[in-house]
Amino acid sequence: MEPKDTTTNEAFKGFTNTNCPFLPCHPGVKRAFNCLFCYCPLIGYDCPGPYQTYTDRNGLVRKDCSACTLPHDGHEQSWNFIQKWLEYPQPWSGKPQTDPPTPRPKPLPGAAEAVAAAHGQARHG
Repeated sequence: MEPKDTTTNEAFKGFTNTNCPFLPCHPGVKRAFNCLFCYCPLIGYDCPGPYQTYTDRNGLVRKDCSACTLPHDGHEQSWNFIQKWLEYPQPWSGKPQTDPPTPRPKPLPGAAEAVAAAHGQARHG
C-alpha cells in the first residue's frame, strides 16, 4: 500500500456539492466552487479573509466570514490557501479585521522542526 502523503490523486482537495440548497453561498467565486471548507478551519485564527465581527446573544464576539470567498474559490487554490495559513496558525484576537488584512504569521524559531518531530512521533507511535 502506498503511503497517503505520496499520492498523485488530488481529489481530496475539494468538491462541489451541486445538490446543496445553499449553493452558491458566496457570490463572486470564479473557479470551481470548493465545498470542502463549508465551515472554514480558520474561523478561530487570524486570517486575511474579509470578515466582520458581531456580538452574539451571550455577549461573545464572533467572526462573520460570510463575505469571504478565499476557502471556496477553486479546489486547488482553496486547499493551498488553507494549508498555508494552517502552517503557523495564530489564535484570533477577537478584534475586527485590520486594514490591510492580517499578514501571514511568521513561524517561531524551531517551530517547523517541532511540528515535523511531532508528526514523526505520531506516525511511528
